Amino acid sequence: MMLGDLLARFGDEFSATEAVLSLADLRLVARLRQQAATERLGLGAFAAGAVRRYADEASDEEWVTLMGELARSADPSLAFIRRALSHATRAPT
Repeated sequence: MMLGDLLARFGDEFSATEAVLSLADLRLVARLRQQAATERLGLGAFAAGAVRRYADEASDEEWVTLMGELARSADPSLAFIRRALSHATRAPT
């Protein structure tokens, strides 16, 4: 799936929720739910915003790291989603 297609899919809150749950990462989902609740958003809405922010604001170094992960991944779209959402749940440095 092309990055533009993936980002367009995340424009729909239901699709974003499905994508998050498809990661089968309970810890990540729990962190996302907690952060979404803090911001008074649904899981899908929070995830959609987080993925868009990542795509728009990630540093050059972050993109290089992501490209390496994508090259090694059997499913690059899921790898991108996981990286973007993990990035969104990190504590500010």
